[in-house]
Amino acid sequence: MVRKLAVLVVVLGIIGVVLGGVFIWQGAAKNNLIIERMKVEKVSLALDPDNPKELTQISNAAEALKAADTIAGHRRAISPSYQDLLGSGRFDPTNPQHLTYAQAMNLENYLYMAVTAFGLIQVVMGSGAYMIVVGLAVLLTGLALYRIGAVEA
Repeated sequence: MVRKLAVLVVVLGIIGVVLGGVFIWQGAAKNNLIIERMKVEKVSLALDPDNPKELTQISNAAEALKAADTIAGHRRAISPSYQDLLGSGRFDPTNPQHLTYAQAMNLENYLYMAVTAFGLIQVVMGSGAYMIVVGLAVLLTGLALYRIGAVEA
């Protein structure tokens, strides 16, 4: 009976390790996808204030957040809020100020979503690493239990 339980525990440990590996693999794949899409769209940031023409490709949450906050500051220089921009009127796509504000909002939101995605990816990969550690612990426990069952038999 102990050996059957041990085999079940070993199988559960293997499942935990495999699932953890899948979480890490999926997290890495999605991280690379976001970075690649930003590279294709040439989303970059001037990190050196003394050299604003030297742009660096955004490749992590901190850089995306800095870029989004920079755009938000520029957008608020046009108008403190969307309501203030419109006053009592409607959005006018022929008005360059309205159009620039809307484009800034779109890019800003894109970058804030990237920040969220990078954060979620870190959570998924951390969960995967935890699953691997727990899976290995369960697997080793199952192997020890199997040995105990062999001694008792």
